[in-house]
Amino acid sequence: MKTTAIALSIVSAILVSIPSFSKPSLAATPKDFDPEEKITMEVYRSSNPAVVTIKTTTSTGSGSIITPEGLVITNEHVIREAKNGNVKIINTNGKTYDGKVLTIDRKNDLALVRIISSDRFSALSFADQGSILVGQKVFAIGSPFGLSGTLTTGILSRVASNGDLQTDARLNPGNSGGPLLNSHGEIIGVNKSILSPDGRSNTGIGFATSAPIAKEFISRSAAYIPNHNNTSNISNLPKLTVTPSVTSQSAMTAPVAAERPLLGVVLTNNLTIYEVRPNSLASRMGLQKGDRLVSLNGTPISDAKQIINYLSQRPSEALLTVARNTRITNYQIKF
Repeated sequence: MKTTAIALSIVSAILVSIPSFSKPSLAATPKDFDPEEKITMEVYRSSNPAVVTIKTTTSTGSGSIITPEGLVITNEHVIREAKNGNVKIINTNGKTYDGKVLTIDRKNDLALVRIISSDRFSALSFADQGSILVGQKVFAIGSPFGLSGTLTTGILSRVASNGDLQTDARLNPGNSGGPLLNSHGEIIGVNKSILSPDGRSNTGIGFATSAPIAKEFISRSAAYIPNHNNTSNISNLPKLTVTPSVTSQSAMTAPVAAERPLLGVVLTNNLTIYEVRPNSLASRMGLQKGDRLVSLNGTPISDAKQIINYLSQRPSEALLTVARNTRITNYQIKF
């Protein structure tokens, strides 16, 4: 990559092994600290249990648990190399869980992952858009260089026209996907990148996808979130409205298991194909990016949930009508 100009470099998750050395903690009490220190300590104390390390076979990043059932939001580039959508998730106590990628938003560098466990988890909530203000103090927690539970602080320096948040809180490789928090411990953004003159060093300018964009992504992904109705007790999490029986993999993700047929496409809100998964049923059918799904078995499709509900019945075949440019084509699918 040329480095003749300052470039925005996505924080990579390639790690180096750095030994850590701990010192005996001092027996300090709250009265020993000033009010700002107490706020910082409380944000870390309350938020860190909900921040996790996410590992694929080739990379490491961070994520935030946003429901007690173990729904995690992170960056798409953190899980991009996940084989078959499988990741490892490590909590602050060092316990490792299997995780599964549910859905992605490459434009905003977001992904949702679920922890495959019946455990209950600490969870973070999202800040309201009106409370995200330039000049406020912010806190970043993540696993830079694999050092989990690392806290850095700064201010919200700028809100870009596309909604991205700029901060001077130090971000490093491994911070990707972790939360940018306000002084109440609420997520105001999902950390994703740094501005670097050489593609490696940290200049103290970092970027995060804002909470409103993340919340909209979660709401849009309702059909792909198992046990979504149990999220109602999480403050400021978008309300999800899909039938509880739909705990399916969407066509937007790699399969968790062969529990139902999968089409193998990533769909936009208007049912246009954004991506076709390699070696998927859709790929073998000849579906292409830009195709729009029109009807299923002769019934017009108005929502991706119609496809998910039909596939959850484990059908043996289906008739899918697709629009490409000005042409309409019917595909007879055998599962």
